[in-house]
Amino acid sequence: MGFTVLIPARLASSRLPDKPLADIHGAPMVVRVAQRASKSRALHTVVASDSAQVIAQCTRFGIRSVLTRANHPSGSDRLAEACELLGLADDAIAVNVQGDEPMIEPALIDAVAGLLEARPDCAMSTAACPIDEMTDFLSPNVVKVVLDARQTALYFSRAPIPAVRDVVVNASWDEAGMRRPLRHIGIYGYRVGFLRRFPQLMQAPIEQLESLEQLRALWHGYKIAVHISSRSPGPGVDTREDLERVRRLTADGDYFTGAA
Repeated sequence: MGFTVLIPARLASSRLPDKPLADIHGAPMVVRVAQRASKSRALHTVVASDSAQVIAQCTRFGIRSVLTRANHPSGSDRLAEACELLGLADDAIAVNVQGDEPMIEPALIDAVAGLLEARPDCAMSTAACPIDEMTDFLSPNVVKVVLDARQTALYFSRAPIPAVRDVVVNASWDEAGMRRPLRHIGIYGYRVGFLRRFPQLMQAPIEQLESLEQLRALWHGYKIAVHISSRSPGPGVDTREDLERVRRLTADGDYFTGAA
């Protein structure tokens, strides 16, 4: 199996300015993400950024990168341009790893890529894990996904789905009469040909309502295969507090550069 990891990185972040360049034990966060992703089975790990500063830091640390346009309306547009710059074939697989996920598991990247390779009926793949707490299930900040019998996505939502008619706050799943629902993990595998087409697809009404870009694919009839992970993902970085937490959790100097 051969695939490419693409890591989009923009400096524009309102909650944590210059987020990709935030230091984590002597290297920028985007570099730490790439170092973790490089432990996967990917043939190539490439940062795609509109910032010369990000490109310079990647070069300094030996991370491959491409400079993309600054006027992309979404991350998928940036990834589509990166595919063109890298000359990736339409039947190739690209895995989008977010640039603010320095604790990404290499095995999860492999699983998402491998699932898409095994599901020729799907244009995309992603991941999910069981939700432990009822408060997370009810939170609009936690995206949920429901699947069909083949673990293909039926719908993603910020609402608590599948809906339970008589939800009791703080109840256990047994008390609510349901199996643990699934939390979406924001990693995506794409067939490159589809990724090239995706930005040209009309935005879906459900995508705009939920503010979830993956709903555009479902609305247009494309299938998304979902890998179920038994483990919750490591914390991403949106705020200064998130950054400090990741620094504490990765205090071991071998976390990024040692064995996976």
